[in-house]
Amino acid sequence: TNNYQMSFLKQFGGKITKSLKEKYSNSSQWDGAKFFNLEETTMNISFQDMPGLLRKQLCGRSDRAPKGPLTVEKIDLETFTSHSDVPKAIWYGHSALCLRINDKTILIDPMLGPNASPIAPFATKRFSENTLSIIDELPAIDILMYSHDHYDHIDYDSFKRLSAKINKYFVALGVGRHLVKWGVDPDKITEFDWWQNAEIGDLKITFTPSRHFSGRGVSDRAKSMWGGWVFTTPKHNIYFSGDGGYGSHFKEIGKQLGPFDFGFIECGQYNELWHAIHMYPEEAAQAAIDAGVKVAMPVHWGAFSLAMHHWKEPIDRFIAEAKIKNLDVVTPSLGLIFDLESKGKENYWWREVE
Repeated sequence: TNNYQMSFLKQFGGKITKSLKEKYSNSSQWDGAKFFNLEETTMNISFQDMPGLLRKQLCGRSDRAPKGPLTVEKIDLETFTSHSDVPKAIWYGHSALCLRINDKTILIDPMLGPNASPIAPFATKRFSENTLSIIDELPAIDILMYSHDHYDHIDYDSFKRLSAKINKYFVALGVGRHLVKWGVDPDKITEFDWWQNAEIGDLKITFTPSRHFSGRGVSDRAKSMWGGWVFTTPKHNIYFSGDGGYGSHFKEIGKQLGPFDFGFIECGQYNELWHAIHMYPEEAAQAAIDAGVKVAMPVHWGAFSLAMHHWKEPIDRFIAEAKIKNLDVVTPSLGLIFDLESKGKENYWWREVE
């Protein structure tokens, strides 16, 4: 096998083993063969739909993407890492977020590579250029967090380039096997089932339910967990929803861990055929309200066209719905350092871009 094949096969990550199955069987969401959602969740895509769907998906892509590359601001390390009582964040498009909480640097779902479908016959190109080089500018990472193992969240190229910077990995249950396969010391990895938490000083991190699925290959569908994260300090409470469809879990998360000063809410890459696993923007706004989020920021848009809608549609629909529902929204541009107490500063940067 040549280098290309080797690196292609690497993409799939670790295989599930008998001892891993035994470990997963301690989870109440494991049915003996796979993980399952709290509510019945189907994908309404029949075999007959597939060719037409793929054709639609591939043909109209250029109409749904920005005309030119979206710019990403360069990080000002001193500003980002300087001590602050207020948490700070940088968004790199899609769900890639760099947070600074309690003087810790936390990286969530750092998909910074150029292609969100590395094993597909056609690339899903990123809206911004040379984003892998952002990794070299980032500070040391105290915790790298993966919400689930899909390619648009765990990017192997980003993972490799990041590995020298990472102190600890906090990941959804089952995701650890990929990292071990790729050479991470198992002692650096903590896996989380829903509602499990870990404390680092006075920062508490909890893994929360979402309504989604997982898998990197044909045979590992739903063989690892998916979810969101909550960050609780004595002064702040922050929610990252992770990917998933709308459901009663948002109210439950709000009841158990909320209310939240700030919420990063999945919004984008939706379609009626997979509505159960990706919310429409109006539902995303409602999910924020259900969870008790005071200020919401839509993520999972601004980097790739993984669905048939225009790239600006998620954010515009979310804002319209948030206005109706009196939900405060923050919409920072790519690479901008912002603090998680900021609101009311309208930044409609995408409206200036074709």
